[in-house]
Amino acid sequence: MQEAVRVDSTAQIAGHPIHPMLVPIPIACFVGALLTDIAYTVTAEIMWADFSAWLLIVGVTFGVLAAIAGLTDFLGNRLVRSQLPAWPHLVGSAVALVLAIFNALIHTRDAWTSVWPTGLILSVITVLILPVSGWLGWALVYRHGVGVAR
Repeated sequence: MQEAVRVDSTAQIAGHPIHPMLVPIPIACFVGALLTDIAYTVTAEIMWADFSAWLLIVGVTFGVLAAIAGLTDFLGNRLVRSQLPAWPHLVGSAVALVLAIFNALIHTRDAWTSVWPTGLILSVITVLILPVSGWLGWALVYRHGVGVAR
């Protein structure tokens, strides 16, 4: 197996890359929003629609911060851009974030129209993109050594 080349992260705090520290928050929030959308669809209990809206706002906020850090790494180091999974990871993550932003806007409407059907569909599509984009991000770190101190 070929040894990965060290590719330093441009956006870092005390030598630790910022992007991988932030990405778990929007992932958890977007999955949580899907689960609470399903709960609202099944029960019609407005609390679940409210939870979805809050989860989307927190997820989008941290998603934008993670995107800024990731884009800083992507644009700040040509070695990151040269890695095969970098472009699809960028595009997939951007699509998921844009869908989540639209979903957050949809969730500002009254409960029933915010979840069924558009909010639930956007939540499902967003969550389906996350494993693919996450796998590509994993490959950047563990196969290509992006942001890994050796």
